[in-house]
Amino acid sequence: MNKTVAVLSAMSRSLLEPRLPEWVSPRWFTSTEELFEHAPDAEIGWFDLYKTQDMAQAMKLATGLKWLNSVYAGLDGFPLDLLRERGTVVTNGAGINAITIAEYVVMGMLTIAKGYREVVHAQDRHEWLMDSPGKVELAGSRALLLGYGAIGQRVEQHLRGFDVEVTAVRRTPGPQTLGPNEWRARLGEFDWVILAVPATADTERMIGAEELAAMKTTAAIVNVARGTVIDQEALVAALTEKRIGAAFLDVTTPEPLPADHALWSLPNAHITMHLSGRAQDRMFQRAVDRFVKNLARFQAGETLQPKVDLTAGY
Repeated sequence: MNKTVAVLSAMSRSLLEPRLPEWVSPRWFTSTEELFEHAPDAEIGWFDLYKTQDMAQAMKLATGLKWLNSVYAGLDGFPLDLLRERGTVVTNGAGINAITIAEYVVMGMLTIAKGYREVVHAQDRHEWLMDSPGKVELAGSRALLLGYGAIGQRVEQHLRGFDVEVTAVRRTPGPQTLGPNEWRARLGEFDWVILAVPATADTERMIGAEELAAMKTTAAIVNVARGTVIDQEALVAALTEKRIGAAFLDVTTPEPLPADHALWSLPNAHITMHLSGRAQDRMFQRAVDRFVKNLARFQAGETLQPKVDLTAGY
């Protein structure tokens, strides 16, 4: 029987190898150099590395690639045009880290609402505070949710448990939703603006000086999308001049954020170094489960899930 060559990261080997079907011939890589060596033979590829540019180079080398899998939800940096031209099917990690990223959103909101960073600093100083540095209650507050994929839906689920009134932005109308051309005019109504959109040309700098100026002066922005969806210079200015209340930023531009960047020192900015997707202990198990199901679909000629629209970029 002719076997299908799959080039796979050894990070998932202990979980994946016992579950590979007989028709798959695995080539495991433990380094970028090994990935580049095996990529030209790949029919199925799981090329995840820390550096997107190295992954992109492996994709260019993989001229016979039929299916590319990734745990990354955002595919900015991938050669999507080339993959589309070659007819490569791409599945991404949409929803794989929705659990932990949504938990990070709630953590960020509570950190801001309760002034928790000041509580931690007081503990470092061995100082017993006599009052709470933050007095905001989530209950009864209003949140605008930009991005209603797996992460956004789980964020909404969590926030409703805190009695937060959530309004989502969606292409299709529904209760407690706004259309893509409606939310800007309503920004001043919300206490929280949460960004969970994909990184595309349409979402680049979707929050700029005008949007920040339209927000409440007490409102906070939470970004678990990509740093590029915010005009970062405009955000620094708004935070410095206290034209908005706070920002909780799991993502920045660039990453890592330079040590001398103004965001580090602003008392109303919270930087969490793109850790939201890493604050988990079961991501690889979920990713392997999804990959194994897709292997069966691949062999049967069925549609893989979640399949990326290579034109839209997500």
